[in-house]
Amino acid sequence: MAKHQKHTALSRRNNDYYATQEIAILGVKCAIIADLCHKIAEKHHKTAKIAYLDASHSNVDTSSFLETYTFHQSGNVETIKQSVLNPYTSKITFSPYDLLLINGNHYQGEQQILVLDNQKEASVLKRLDQLTNIQFVIKANKDSKYFDFLLEKFPKLKEIPCYALEDIQQIANHIGKIIHQNIPKINGLVLAGGKSTRMQKDKTQLHYFGKPQVNYVQELLEKLGLKTFISVQTSTSEKHISDTFIGLGPFGGICSAFQKNPNTAWLVLATDLPFINESLIKLLLSQRDPSKIATAIKGKGKKFMEPLITIYEPKAYPVFLQFLSQGYACPRKVLINSEVKIVEVDDAFIRNVNTPEEYRAAQKEING
Repeated sequence: MAKHQKHTALSRRNNDYYATQEIAILGVKCAIIADLCHKIAEKHHKTAKIAYLDASHSNVDTSSFLETYTFHQSGNVETIKQSVLNPYTSKITFSPYDLLLINGNHYQGEQQILVLDNQKEASVLKRLDQLTNIQFVIKANKDSKYFDFLLEKFPKLKEIPCYALEDIQQIANHIGKIIHQNIPKINGLVLAGGKSTRMQKDKTQLHYFGKPQVNYVQELLEKLGLKTFISVQTSTSEKHISDTFIGLGPFGGICSAFQKNPNTAWLVLATDLPFINESLIKLLLSQRDPSKIATAIKGKGKKFMEPLITIYEPKAYPVFLQFLSQGYACPRKVLINSEVKIVEVDDAFIRNVNTPEEYRAAQKEING
């Protein structure tokens, strides 16, 4: 008898204990761990979003009935709020980050950095079971030794990279490689679920290059190595993604793609932009910034970004859902109010074709 499944089976984001990628640092005093994490983040602040998870060392109850948010002109915000750490809400809290650094003296992490400090041998022995995926070792001092119980459990421990605590650049470089290895791949998404009311015929089937535009756009993205799907209202092929967010237009198509695969980035391209070419897509791909929620095209003469020529990172999905929960279903509004990498191009590349007159003019220009 098949096992009864109480809840709908959904694709889930690949997460560790608390975040999509996390590294616990343990084996040395908490103050040294905190200082090391701040130095690592400083080295990567332009290319990656890094957060730090620690526990309070105070025995004083700081509970407050008033949760406060103090915003500074620099953009920083200080918060005092009541919250309990659990593996579900933490994944939401830390979803915007490329890496979560953890004080491993207090919390488990999927990956670990082991700091060798002779004074902390008992502390490491106590947490030996937490050492499951050591990325590299740091020696707190020149005379720091590999403890016998470590070598007994990890006979090849001395073969993995080892740095001195003061070698911040080398440590940061190694962390950078770990972040880079976890950058999500990109799939293509051709938006073809619109009603084409103004065109009076299906825009996806219009011919600019001797074939239906939906096929042309799909082939354009596949030529650049992207596994590409077509967003439609109802699926008839494994290459289609059906709208599961009904009646929300492109916003729903993007959310439906993330629901199908929340672990990949999606390069979204509409079919009513016939002047988009291979060079522009290559430019967009080359300028991708995975630390932001998206990398978007903007015309030099335009005020806002074009949300339908955009790479949306997996971290964009919870942002979309948050906007939807407030009654907003506009991809451009998400981009305008989020951290986004903008790539400016000439306005001529991003002209929408929505009416029969515009179609005839575009055809004439392209063929001419």
